[in-house]
Amino acid sequence: MKSILIKDTTREEREQIVRRSLRACGSECDGCSGCGSLGGGSVDSLYQPYIDGEKEIAQINAEYRRGLVR
Repeated sequence: MKSILIKDTTREEREQIVRRSLRACGSECDGCSGCGSLGGGSVDSLYQPYIDGEKEIAQINAEYRRGLVR
């Protein structure tokens, strides 16, 4: 499996990684609001820092679990 770290991916690859990962949760995400219902806000905004190369996915997920992401 290829690394998903920011240093090893392009922006386009990170967008694909997020899209593929979200499909794995079992919902289509189009109008889902499941993450918003859980306090995570919009899926787009939740993982945007990863797509933009600012935070790793692991960091975002850890912040979400600690309740730091809204």
